[in-house]
Amino acid sequence: MEVTIDKNSGYCFGVEFAIQMAEDELEGENTLYCLGDIVHNDMEVRRLYEKGLRIIDRDELKELRDCKVLIRAHGEPPETYQLALKNNIELIDASCPVVLKLQNRVKHSYDKMQEVKGQVVIYGQKGHAEVVGLTGQTNKEAIVVTTPEDLKAVDFSRPVTLYSQTTKSTKGFYDIKERIEEQLKAQRGGELTVMDFNANDSICRQVSNREPQLSRFSQQHDVIVFVSGKKSSNGKALYSVCRQQNEKSYFIENESELEPSWFNGTKSVGICGATSTPMWLMERVAKHIKGMAAETQPAY
Repeated sequence: MEVTIDKNSGYCFGVEFAIQMAEDELEGENTLYCLGDIVHNDMEVRRLYEKGLRIIDRDELKELRDCKVLIRAHGEPPETYQLALKNNIELIDASCPVVLKLQNRVKHSYDKMQEVKGQVVIYGQKGHAEVVGLTGQTNKEAIVVTTPEDLKAVDFSRPVTLYSQTTKSTKGFYDIKERIEEQLKAQRGGELTVMDFNANDSICRQVSNREPQLSRFSQQHDVIVFVSGKKSSNGKALYSVCRQQNEKSYFIENESELEPSWFNGTKSVGICGATSTPMWLMERVAKHIKGMAAETQPAY
């Protein structure tokens, strides 16, 4: 049985940058705090915990003084920086440059929408760290939509500026865009101006490019094993791409979840993962699958 790891899977630049910053800081510190999971992968979080990285939430941040706190790739809202100044906390800012640029764009659009009584709509996962940072640029007034049903919160008699969380599905974004466009046109009885509706595809290209790559990869193998943390929004989106192309696609967090029956009569297994999946974990899964195959080889 041939086992192949997708060379395009694994950490995106932003996640890799944040983890490297954490490891660099931990070389000279016994403890480094991180606001939220540094990456949506429990295996990697545990590895870094052993090095001294301690995950905290926003309530715990309020109690800290005179220490260092890492801002992960997802970015943070303005109030986090204000609190850090107040409590003499040194922030190690590992916000992804793509996310920071998007925050600036959202803030600019929010200011413009204020002038025309418009709305900023963000296609994303409610409560996701990146989305919290983005809505923070709008005084928490942005409308977050995850499904078409969420569009009932939008007032289509007013202008709309649309953005997307950087790790969401491209297909999902354009579906939401079309639905908003249709309802705005219905309200106005005709064509829309840029002021009526401004849609911005702000999905990270390093993420969106993985969809066609994974689509091809999934077709090339009998079985697909997708490795990702269950909390990863990007993981859910990319796994759905695999499932669309190959019904024998399985989602696991680590090698302990592998089932031998998945590989009966299989000649080719493809292993892939999310932008938050470390390569060392996919390699471990590959090694385990090869070991399972060796155990089931008939003895002669």
